[in-house]
Amino acid sequence: MEKIMEPFGKRLKELREREHKTQVDMANLLQCTDRHYQRMEYGYVNVPSLTLIFLADYFDVTTDYLLGREEKHHDGD
Repeated sequence: MEKIMEPFGKRLKELREREHKTQVDMANLLQCTDRHYQRMEYGYVNVPSLTLIFLADYFDVTTDYLLGREEKHHDGD
């Protein structure tokens, strides 16, 4: 299986660990299975736009940062 969202997955994992959250915590937050969330971090899931926006707001970063399209966390950094 191809990793289609690898930069997103790496950033998601970094942000989750920064907040001291587990994969189970995040799966519960997103109302998905642990395995599905794990596949998101591995870059195997094409994340819906509403989930992307939710995660960006949750971690206080831009969607472009989550997608690996910019290096700054948000405008203030």
